[in-house]
Amino acid sequence: MVTLMIVDGANVVGSVPDGWWRDRRGAAERLRDRLVRYADEGVEGFPGPLDIVLVVEGAARGVPSVPGVRVEDAPGSGDDHITLLAAGAGDRPCVVVTADRELRRRVGEAGARTVGPRTVYGA
Repeated sequence: MVTLMIVDGANVVGSVPDGWWRDRRGAAERLRDRLVRYADEGVEGFPGPLDIVLVVEGAARGVPSVPGVRVEDAPGSGDDHITLLAAGAGDRPCVVVTADRELRRRVGEAGARTVGPRTVYGA
């Protein structure tokens, strides 16, 4: 069964102080492009293939999907949307990429595992 990987775009982008705040949409696009390789390769603890969903919010909305990474605009709170996606995974393995403690707790209650942003982004 293919693992669902949900990426908290705002949190992951915000984990690297590279000027992302000047161009939030561009930062989300760079993250999306960086994630593509993991769709086939997987990440530590979660072998590929992965079904990757990048959740964006605010000024980053409108980033298009690419093969290997589906981008979803959160209609409101990104955390709420991520929690809904994790809860909807059913019996399928699900991992959420975030450093947000409260979001980690919420998706954990929905049955998802979590990993930090460095799994896919940063040093």
